[in-house]
Formats: sequence, C-alpha cells, structure tokens
Amino acid sequence: MIGPFAGLASRGLFVFDPETAHGLSVAALKTGLVPACSVPADPRLAQTVAGIRFSNPIGLAAGYDKNAEVADAILRLGFGFTEVGTVTPKPQSGNDRPRIFRLIEDRGVINRLGFNNEGHEAAFARLAARRNAPGIIGVNIGANKDAADRVADYVLGIRRFYGLATYFTVNVSSPNTPGLRDLQARDSLKALLEAVLAARAEEAVRHGKSVPVFLKIAPDLTEEGLDDIAAEAISHPLDGLVVSNTTLARDGLKDRMQAKEAGGLSGVPLFRRSTAVLAKMRKRVGPALPIIGVGGVSSAEDALEKVRAGADLVQLYSCMVYEGPGLAAAIVRGLSSLLDREKVSSIRELRDSLLDYWADAKL
Repeated sequence: MIGPFAGLASRGLFVFDPETAHGLSVAALKTGLVPACSVPADPRLAQTVAGIRFSNPIGLAAGYDKNAEVADAILRLGFGFTEVGTVTPKPQSGNDRPRIFRLIEDRGVINRLGFNNEGHEAAFARLAARRNAPGIIGVNIGANKDAADRVADYVLGIRRFYGLATYFTVNVSSPNTPGLRDLQARDSLKALLEAVLAARAEEAVRHGKSVPVFLKIAPDLTEEGLDDIAAEAISHPLDGLVVSNTTLARDGLKDRMQAKEAGGLSGVPLFRRSTAVLAKMRKRVGPALPIIGVGGVSSAEDALEKVRAGADLVQLYSCMVYEGPGLAAAIVRGLSSLLDREKVSSIRELRDSLLDYWADAKL
C-alpha cells in the first residue's frame, strides 16, 4: 500500500462508479490537483531498449490516457514512460455502460470498454501541441469495431502518429472488440505485421528515423498460439512484445458476483498468468527481443519479478486504482532499494534470473 494515496483512492474516488472515478482522476491531472512525485535518478535503473533510453523501467500501460490528454502530467508522477490509447482512426463510444467493475477483495478490475476513444484526430492534436517536449510517449493503435479492413486501420495509425510517437504498440489483444484477438492467429498476424512494418519502413524514409513497433498479446493463448506468435515476431523486423493484455480467466477470485461480468480482468489476479506468459515468450523469442511486462504490478517486488521472468521494461495501470497515483514513484524508489540488496550495478543483471521458474508455471 502507498499510505495516504491509497486511502484517498478508497475513501474518495471509490464513492463514484469506476468510469466516473476515472474521468475525475484525469481531470485532476489536467488541473494540477495531483502533485508531482519526483524520484531520484538512479543510473542502475536506466537502460536502452529498442534504441530508446529509459531513465527508469516503469511505464503506464495503455487504457488510462486513451485520448492523450495528460501524458506530461503522468510522466511527472515518476513514470519513465507512458503509453496513450488505444486510439482508433474514427471516434467510437465503445460498449454500453456499466463496463468497468472493481473486484475490491481481489484488488482487480474487469472492463469491457471496447476501445472507447475520440479517434486519431483528437489524440494527434494533443500530441502535436507538445511536440519536442521531453518524455517517452508510446502510441497504442487499434482498429474500429466496424472497420471493413482492420489491418488498414493499424496502418493508418502508424502513418498518422509517426512524427509524434516515441514507439508504437499494435494492440491485437483486447477481448472487448469482437474478433480482434483473431488477428493473433498466425496467418492473420503475418499479414498484419507485414502491412504495419511496411508502412513503418516508408515513414522511416520520409521522416529520417525508424520508430520502434511493439506487438501487444493476450495472456490467454495456448502453447501453440505462443509458438505461432513467437515465430512471426522473430521472422519480421518487429522491435518487441508487450505481454500481456487482460485475461478472460476467472480462476481463484473471491468476488464471485463481479467475476460473472464479461470483459477482461486486470490487477493483482492477472499477475501470475501474465508473468508466466511473459517467461514463456522470452524462452521462445530468445534474449535479444525486448519485452515489456504488464499485469498485476502493485509493488517494487512485483516489478522486479517481471524483470526476473524476462521483461526489459514493466508497465502498470489497474493497481493504481487501489494504490493511488504515487505507485510509480514508490516502485521506482523500491527498485533502487532492491538493487542495493542484490548488490548489482544494473537492473539488467537480474533479467531472466527466474526465467525457468516462470516459464514452467502452470496457467
């Protein structure tokens, strides 16, 4: 727990329904009501991943700042990077409300939002307004629910945000857009990656720089599905993986009533599954391909466990619902203390140190 921040989250925003609380938290960041959380620079936490220099490995996952409204305010909370979106070419309202559910006993969240966002143009205008400002901002791109050609929607995302994104995440793993996860099937994924990376290559010539592209996958894949994704990731000039999105599994939950809600489960209950899938993918793709580990991170110990399982960088989001806006800064400070304990000169020295343990974990 993060002391008074956690108390504020539970006593304050918890009186509102989850979606209203989310909107209020974004408004608070916009207006400066949330204080910055400075973290001391620790060179042991800095590293270069996919050609990008990160001051620390903790990032905010996509889903919070869907419309690129508060990227700089988020970075001031101690995050080493942030990811906006998922953004789709056209605005869309997403699925019907209610569509976010807190599982307080489990410290989890179920959502079935369905890529609700204001579309490319709104996000582009906000990112363009901060052009040349410092900070690492990834753009998470998706397809509209009613798109006739979903691959074309991803290509549009690459082209629209190429001059503004530090990196891209191609999101084919949300469970809340019907048929989207089908793009993880090998033939479909091959066609998607070929189109997206061809667009990246063209834009790289036009802009004089190559922007990294990551692929975000689901935690509910079979071993054969993981094999297929790994094979395609290796055979294309992909820059990395994001492991993982939310899960449809409901194993071991205490809140059986909320567990019946449709949608993807995130937060603490996702930690074990997402970490195991991370390690399984690291085993498959080898040591060179960058991986961002996501799912259930609520402490420095959790973040370091992701690294030990094969992650180069770590993202969080849902656990902030329970721990508050000071979570990233607390994790960064905690990682420094853990590195003191481990007596290592770089967090990278600990990567893969529990790879076999997590890769062998049962899902």
